[in-house]
Amino acid sequence: MRRKEDPRLLTGRGKYAADVRLPGMRHAAVLRSPYPHARLRAIRRDGALAMPGVFAVVTAADLGDVARIPLRMGQRSPANPALQPPLARDRVRYVGEPIAVVLADSRYLAEDALERLDVEYEALPIVPDALRALEPGAAVLHDEAPGNIVDRLVTTTGDAAALAAAPVRLAERFTVQRHTGVPMETRGLTAAYDAATRVITLWGVAKVPHFNRRVLADLLGHPEHLIHFIELEVGGGFGVRGEFYPEDFVVPWAARRFGHPVQWVEDRREHLMATNHSRQQFHEVEIGVERDGRILALRDRFVVDLGAYIRTHGVVVPELTAALMPGPYRIASYSSEALCVLSNKTPTGTYRGPGRYECTFVRERLVDLVARELGLDPADVRRRNFIPPEAMPYDVGGGSLGQKTVYDVGDYRSAFESALDALGYEAARAEQTAARAHGRHVGIGIGCVVEKAGLGPWEYARAEVDATGHVVLYSGVASVGQGIETTLAQVAAAELGVSVDDITVVHGDSASVPYGVGGFASRGASVALPAALYAARKLRDKIVRVAAMLLEAAPEDLVIDGRRVAVRGMPDRSVAFRDVARAAIPGPPGMDPGLTASHFFEAPKMTYPYGTHLAMVEVDAETGQVKILKYVITYDVGKAINPMIVDGQLVGALAQGIGGALYEELVYDDAGQLLTTSFMDYLLPTAMEMPVTTVARILEETPTPLNPLGAKGVGEGGSSGAGAAIANAVADALAPFGVMVRSLPLSPDRVLALIRMGGPEMAPHTPNARSVPGNP
Repeated sequence: MRRKEDPRLLTGRGKYAADVRLPGMRHAAVLRSPYPHARLRAIRRDGALAMPGVFAVVTAADLGDVARIPLRMGQRSPANPALQPPLARDRVRYVGEPIAVVLADSRYLAEDALERLDVEYEALPIVPDALRALEPGAAVLHDEAPGNIVDRLVTTTGDAAALAAAPVRLAERFTVQRHTGVPMETRGLTAAYDAATRVITLWGVAKVPHFNRRVLADLLGHPEHLIHFIELEVGGGFGVRGEFYPEDFVVPWAARRFGHPVQWVEDRREHLMATNHSRQQFHEVEIGVERDGRILALRDRFVVDLGAYIRTHGVVVPELTAALMPGPYRIASYSSEALCVLSNKTPTGTYRGPGRYECTFVRERLVDLVARELGLDPADVRRRNFIPPEAMPYDVGGGSLGQKTVYDVGDYRSAFESALDALGYEAARAEQTAARAHGRHVGIGIGCVVEKAGLGPWEYARAEVDATGHVVLYSGVASVGQGIETTLAQVAAAELGVSVDDITVVHGDSASVPYGVGGFASRGASVALPAALYAARKLRDKIVRVAAMLLEAAPEDLVIDGRRVAVRGMPDRSVAFRDVARAAIPGPPGMDPGLTASHFFEAPKMTYPYGTHLAMVEVDAETGQVKILKYVITYDVGKAINPMIVDGQLVGALAQGIGGALYEELVYDDAGQLLTTSFMDYLLPTAMEMPVTTVARILEETPTPLNPLGAKGVGEGGSSGAGAAIANAVADALAPFGVMVRSLPLSPDRVLALIRMGGPEMAPHTPNARSVPGNP
């Protein structure tokens, strides 16, 4: 079934943040710090205010005693250190931190006025990355975070002595680079204030509009019911868009303060330096195994670079890394310690598959090193360690987001074998051997992934038939491009017995949908759709009850077909939805008036979709270029409501996973300056860099018991395994050079450096792992 959203989007009728036009609208531009760490001595605005067309300059002093931006999730203690203020007041801590906002008749004037602002800075010592932030004598960024450590996350399960007793032990270090989601549409917001009604209206909100509305109400001291949020089209979200950023406070504050609509739209340079960064982690990991490759113990100690402030996600990303590090493998003894560290970089948050992209890369590289150390096929090592289906539900031993990590259902071996079959694993190995004989460097890499989805705690839906007989479904979920209008309509239509085209879906409008949690964490299919299903089911019951009264028939004898209710086997005894809706007020005795029904679907536990990535690559040893010849993803989603959308989610996420594996990196120099502030420097994969052949197999082998649809969610699994599979494939391709792949991205310069360090004289099967002293 085609998506309901596509006709308006493909014909150019979608409305995005920058498309809003209001009478008297002012345009905002943000002055951002050029210093990574400095004290603000003075901000002089006379030069900017003297320019024709410049309306106002807003600084922290104008905002008054406004609170800092709170956490949305990941709250571990009442005192949350290092939260970010809307505008810097006394000190800046990263390049790009907002200092002031200029309002002018046009964006061009506002940008010009920024250059007329005179800011006096006093440079302070910097901590350019998390590792140096931990060194003795490093500058402390926040007094409430001594040693620059915000939190320490510890996970321990099983026998602590198992690692020391393991027959074979390997230790290694791995690094995942800093990168971020790069949607086609950058962030943007328009706010207007009606002085007569005191209503503040915002256009361009996304992801979590109901949460952001509450935050804005608290920070402004304005009644929540007088704030109207309207979601527009979203040109990509990926976790980074839609959180509550400093601009989300300053723009509506200015609209209320000055009485004019205000619009701010981020440019690409701002996006790369101000929107949440993600992913950067440094791991020291050790594994203990039997000589046949069975894993006995795993220990991980890692540092995550959170940047200069704690934003709305708190420490969720490292928490998820630790919780899902064991992946699909039965590991009896597992321990993890995560240090959450501040640095003079842009603050961080979630990006598609947060924490899982990182831990999957580390774990799957380690499994390949075990195979090489023991002279085994990497596929066989995995086969010996998968958690069997009969062990479900399986308690991994850790936890995240306030709940224990307990896998609901899964047949990891089946998804794995399906991927090998789709690639033609044995034939691919033979092809690799033949290619090497001709001097070509072809490699095959595996990445097995367990995701999490369906983050609750609840979602809201309301289904109605209006007085003209048309069906409307209201949902608290937000659209971030995942096709939620289509799947909501599908579920409701199936329950009501009407066409998908007969249903209008409304979301992202706080005046129409009073409750909602939002669109993130692959929660649409497993939380929002069940809410819609139950609301539609309740509505169907009301339709049948009222129709039974009109038709003088028993409810169980009625059928619904095409917005009409008929007596079974007697199509001429029927009544239209229009007439049923009008008779529903007041309706039969004992029934609430009107054809409307609401439902809150509670989801106290997450679901855990899973799958396998397989990459076959060829590396050009002279240029360092990596070409992906074939890529396979098998992914068990429990139930695919719309297979076309599921396939699109997998392949689209794969593109971002490839970007993280081969191209994307936010690079800072030692002076704390971001060097990658345009697409000339921050490289993205295009259609030309996608695999020559991509196979996405959608599996429905293990529906989750946690919701009535059996759906698990699919938004992130296409990216989470890509870094691991591609890194293993590149390492396999360059095995004759004796290289060790420890870091992402595998850009051409890094690949060439690996080849130079390895040297062609080294044997093809030299173990890549550092054996722990004393290891046989």
